[in-house]
Amino acid sequence: MNKDHPEVKFGKTGVLLINLGTPDSTSWWDIRKYLKEFLSDRRVIEVNPFIWQIILNLFILTFRPSKTAHAYKKIWRKETNESPLLFFTRSQAVKLKNKIGNEKLIVDFAMRYGNPSIKTRLSKLKEIGCENIVVLPLYPQYAAATTATVCDEVYRSLMKMRWQPSLQIIPHYESEPLYIDALTNSIEKKIKEIKWKPDLIISSYHGIPKSYFDKGDPYHCYCHKTTRLIKEKFNKVEIQTTFQSRFGPQEWLKPYTDKTFESLPKEGIKNLLVICPGFASDCVETLEEINIQGRESFLRSGGKNFDLIPCLNDNPDHIQLFEKLVKRYLI
Repeated sequence: MNKDHPEVKFGKTGVLLINLGTPDSTSWWDIRKYLKEFLSDRRVIEVNPFIWQIILNLFILTFRPSKTAHAYKKIWRKETNESPLLFFTRSQAVKLKNKIGNEKLIVDFAMRYGNPSIKTRLSKLKEIGCENIVVLPLYPQYAAATTATVCDEVYRSLMKMRWQPSLQIIPHYESEPLYIDALTNSIEKKIKEIKWKPDLIISSYHGIPKSYFDKGDPYHCYCHKTTRLIKEKFNKVEIQTTFQSRFGPQEWLKPYTDKTFESLPKEGIKNLLVICPGFASDCVETLEEINIQGRESFLRSGGKNFDLIPCLNDNPDHIQLFEKLVKRYLI
C-alpha cells in the first residue's frame, strides 16, 4: 500500500444488540436527560411536536424525573452502579460473543436512548473494520415506537459515514420456536420453585396508544401471537394477555395490566403468576412496575400469592436464540 494512503481496516462483521436504554444514574439530572431524549422521539409520541415540546419541557420534565428516579432507586444494581437493563444487555453481548465471536466477528451492544449510543457503537464497529453489520433490536414484537425507531437511528448514523457498511436488521422474532421454548421453560421453572398453584398467568406486554394500532401498527397482533404460541406449548394454567406502562390520558391497548391486577381477586383469582415476554431484560417496567407496584396492588385488592417470572435475560436458551437469529443474517 502507498505510504501516503490512509490506513483502512476491513474484512470483519459486526453484530450489534440494541435495547431501549437507561439513565446513567438515579440522579434527577441524569433521569431528566434520559426522559428528554426518550420522550422527544416522534415515533414514541405522535402528537404535534411544537405543542408536545411545550408540554414536555414545562411540565413533564419538571415533575416526572423525581417519580422516575424513585422507581429506579428501588431496582438499581448498587454492586455495579448500573440499571439491570444495562447489566443484562452487556452480559447478553458478552455471552453471545463467547458463542459466535472471533477475530472476524465482533459482538457489541448499544441503547436507543442513553449510553452507549447507537452512533458511537456503530462508529466503533466501522473503525475496527466491520464491512457488514447485523443489528438485532431486542424487541421480540415489532412496533414503530421500538424497532422502527432503532432503525431510524441506525440509518441516521450511517448517513454520516463516507464508507458505509452493508446492513442487516432482524425485524422481529415473536414466533421463533426457540423464543417460545425459552419462555415456556421459564414458566415451568418458576412453577417448580413456588409452593402454591397459580390460578392464572398474566402475560403482560408494554402497551402502545390504541391510535397507533388503528394506524396499522402490527404490535398488538404480534403480542397475542406470542401468547397463543406459549399456550400451545403450556396448557396447565390459563394465560391472559394484558398491556402495561401506559402514559398520558389517551386510550391504550387493553386490557390494562394494572386494572387487571385490581379486579382479579374479586373474580376469585387469588394466586397469580406474571410473565413479561416483550422485555428481553429485566428493567424498571418489570422489576418496579410489575413486581413491586403490581404485587402491592394485587395483594391489597385481596390476592393471596403473587410472583414474577424473570425475563429471559442472559439465560443460555436466550443466548441460543440470539445465536440462531444472527447466523441467519450473516453474509
